[in-house]
Amino acid sequence: MTTAAELDKAVRALRNGGVIACPTEAVWGLSCDPDNDEALAQLMRLKARDPAKGVILVAASIGQFQPWLTQLPLALHAPLIASWPGPNTWLVPDNGRSHGLVRGAHSKVALRVTDHPLMQALCDAFGGPLVSTSANVAGDPPATNADDVRAVFGDQLAAIIDGELGGNERPSKIRDLVSGSVIRS
Repeated sequence: MTTAAELDKAVRALRNGGVIACPTEAVWGLSCDPDNDEALAQLMRLKARDPAKGVILVAASIGQFQPWLTQLPLALHAPLIASWPGPNTWLVPDNGRSHGLVRGAHSKVALRVTDHPLMQALCDAFGGPLVSTSANVAGDPPATNADDVRAVFGDQLAAIIDGELGGNERPSKIRDLVSGSVIRS
């Protein structure tokens, strides 16, 4: 069980531009402030991730995504509302709100309202969405526990929040909101 002090430490680290690790629905993830240039650049370096790929944003509620959903036709809100919270990531047309490293080389941004209690608490304590990407170096399998995270990233992270993975066996499904096509099943 994560304590309030651990959560506060993680939020301070995020607000100071740090990258943290925590359990998510299926694997351990790395998170940072989606508006912080230095944090996003550090995240890409830690993962050796191609910045053109972009990253997923997670939130505790659809309300936290409102700045990303302005200009989205109301008809396209229905699939989001019907599938969240849960293991559904949607590629939503970017309205100009997303940082370039979040969006990558794409015209859409990947959004998910998490149903993982710890991630929800973290997003609520932070006051909005966070980046959530698997805790691994690009091409390697994602970490499934805190020890794996420590083995890969050592002391390069600002905080590691211990906790349990959610009950999902696989990372979230990724679908395109406009076309409905499945990008990752």
